[in-house]
Amino acid sequence: MACVLIPVVAAGAVAVVLVLRLWIVCRSQDVTPRESLSLLVVAGSGGHTTEILRLLGSLSSAYSPRHYVIADTDKMSADKINSFELDRADRDPSTMDSRYYIHRIPRSREVQQSWLSTVLTTLHSMWLSFPLIHQVKPDLVLCNGPGTCVPICIAALLLGILGIKKVIIVYVESICRVETLSLSGKILIHLSDYFIVQWPTLKEKYPRSVYLGRIV
Repeated sequence: MACVLIPVVAAGAVAVVLVLRLWIVCRSQDVTPRESLSLLVVAGSGGHTTEILRLLGSLSSAYSPRHYVIADTDKMSADKINSFELDRADRDPSTMDSRYYIHRIPRSREVQQSWLSTVLTTLHSMWLSFPLIHQVKPDLVLCNGPGTCVPICIAALLLGILGIKKVIIVYVESICRVETLSLSGKILIHLSDYFIVQWPTLKEKYPRSVYLGRIV
């Protein structure tokens, strides 16, 4: 009997420690001032990439280096990112740091993919996201709704839970979302440090969110 209880108690203790650590990481808001912030941006196909690049256009060069994560089946976002970075460098050649990198991970969910298979592809994407996050160790993750952002944000959160590095997660809900959150938003509103919406109706429904008006 004792042989059975010991593993159960140990597993329970580990679970309690992990939950406590998750609570501490999610509640922590301390940010150390610095000259530059390593930024990881999750871009999605179509409108998601367009919106996130508009947002990046308003950020200073202090957010560098910039790491972009896109799905491995997304052919269009890489072209948009390269074009954006080239235009940015041409407009301001004196930028402090023009380095940027594009990383690819498997897409969490394809259009019309069944929910059952989505669980498997999301787990696969999460499995490959953590080594990437561990390698980059960004100061801040910025995303706006593509399915790819969920495994990336979970991996960033895990980095803090393991005591490796606290990564600030900022989620900006798409301007298209007026009354309801996207599936990614419904998940990440509980995990992000700052959850930004662009319509007052969403702020009323989700008090934890931050309403700044239209920002993209």
